[in-house]
Amino acid sequence: MHTVYLGLGTNLGDRKAIMCEAIKKIEKKIGVVLRQSSLYETEPWGFESPNRFLNACVCVSTDLLPRQLLEATQLIEREMGRTEKTAGRLYSDRIIDIDILLYDDLHVNEPGLVIPHPLMEERAFVMVPLKEISE
Repeated sequence: MHTVYLGLGTNLGDRKAIMCEAIKKIEKKIGVVLRQSSLYETEPWGFESPNRFLNACVCVSTDLLPRQLLEATQLIEREMGRTEKTAGRLYSDRIIDIDILLYDDLHVNEPGLVIPHPLMEERAFVMVPLKEISE
């Protein structure tokens, strides 16, 4: 089994309900959620929007390989109504965003998949909840 940390964010709709739904889908499709951070309300990062985000991190035990994990997170996003992924750092409002932050002590640098997440240390909305569940 592998230990992975995922970052979650939503700034559209009933944000708390969306976050709960995403975590339930993670449990169903990815693995056991071992730890879950508090929910943090934050300003949008990298773009302007009147919609504030709810962010959280979860620690999950999974048997999925990194590419399978990416496919599972993207499937969950699509099932929940996300139609476009961020491209070229052009960010926008989103129903759900699930980022792979860490996967064991693995380093991956492949097209479409970089682990650890390359921007996580620049983002307090990732590092604060991640720190909460990694201590």
